Amino acid sequence: MAGEISALEEAFRKFAIHGDTRATGKEMHGKNWSKLCKDCHVIDGKNVTITDVDIVFSKIKGKSSRTITFEQFKEALQELSKKRFKDKSDEEAVQEIHKLIEGKVPIISGVTKAISSPTVSRLTDTSKFTGSHKERFDPSGKGKGKAGREDLVDSSGYVSGYKHAGTYDHKVQ
Repeated sequence: MAGEISALEEAFRKFAIHGDTRATGKEMHGKNWSKLCKDCHVIDGKNVTITDVDIVFSKIKGKSSRTITFEQFKEALQELSKKRFKDKSDEEAVQEIHKLIEGKVPIISGVTKAISSPTVSRLTDTSKFTGSHKERFDPSGKGKGKAGREDLVDSSGYVSGYKHAGTYDHKVQ
């Protein structure tokens, strides 16, 4: 069992690291717990609400802790399963709530999309750029990066602007 992890634990880890670059996936914050409950439809609006989810999280975590471990996560699911599936036995309710979560990943919704107004498109159309700004982009409109922003030094040994660079060897013979 050490090498393999269950689908439930996999979902726990994915939600635990969501939105936090320093997270290890071993502990989950309250924000990610709420997101898991929303995304996996544990919250149904009638039996289980966002408030219920927050109360269960606060009850399960330690007094000074801000996170829950996987074991505490399973306890919290057990608490919520009683509320969510009232008509089923405790074991069936826990299995049902596990089915809701297993294999799920965080949903990235409401991400800001770029608007395409005529004003914005005119300002970002690189084919209409003039002067020094035009030099920052290649003909396809892709930026040249550092080469487009700086005057790169010609270290060939010739004076800048010299048209016959590279012909010295031919003249010396």
